[in-house]
Amino acid sequence: MANLTKRPIVIQDLIAHATYISLNNLDAGDRFLYAAEATFQRIAELPAIGKLSGFMTPTLAQIRQYPVKGFSKYIIFYQIQPETVEIIRVLHGAQNLEFILEQEPPP
Repeated sequence: MANLTKRPIVIQDLIAHATYISLNNLDAGDRFLYAAEATFQRIAELPAIGKLSGFMTPTLAQIRQYPVKGFSKYIIFYQIQPETVEIIRVLHGAQNLEFILEQEPPP
């Protein structure tokens, strides 16, 4: 199992998404947070499980994506590093994904 790191903004992403989901269903917001953590662990166990995102920007070429289990509209973006798997963002699929990820500093 690979070491797993999360950029600080990932926590903000999770809180924002859980808060939004909770507006309609409080239990679903909690389930989202548990599902995200479980999916992070799955990615740590099998880093190649996510597909390459296919973004045109060269700096994003190696970023992989994998949906949050049970919340397939929410996508975990991560990069496999030599010693670790780095979670970069958790975003809703309707967002301008490539634009948002271009704003992230490189690892």
